[in-house]
Amino acid sequence: MKRLLVLTTLLLCLFAGALGAQAIEPLPFKDHAQELRFQHLTAELRCPMCQNETLADSNAPIARDLRHQVFALMQQGKSDGEIKQYLVDRYSDYVLYDPPVNAATWLLWFGPLLILLIGTVVVVVTIRKRARATSSAVTANVDHGDDW
Repeated sequence: MKRLLVLTTLLLCLFAGALGAQAIEPLPFKDHAQELRFQHLTAELRCPMCQNETLADSNAPIARDLRHQVFALMQQGKSDGEIKQYLVDRYSDYVLYDPPVNAATWLLWFGPLLILLIGTVVVVVTIRKRARATSSAVTANVDHGDDW
């Protein structure tokens, strides 16, 4: 009897972990292609509440709501572009992980390159000034006939 109780307890503990392994929010996809499209789309969209998480990865309540909204728009037959535009209209380009290059985002795209170029110019100018100062000091010592 004791052995049966121990075995039953072990089996319950073993299978209790499987209860938590199911999907958090199972959605009724029509087919596997639609599920892949949903996963791809939610991986391209940023959670408006989180700093650096996709809709697919975020556990925030707004991310859950937006995942359901994306699913509903997919069920209505909207294209990926229409779904993205729907979210951009409400949350701006911030919701896109790959924002388009436009007047509002050019600094985001080209700012690092601009900073690198400015830094390179500053380093080159500084090195040239020091080289000139060193060569003029050496020339002045040679002209005066200073011996070491």
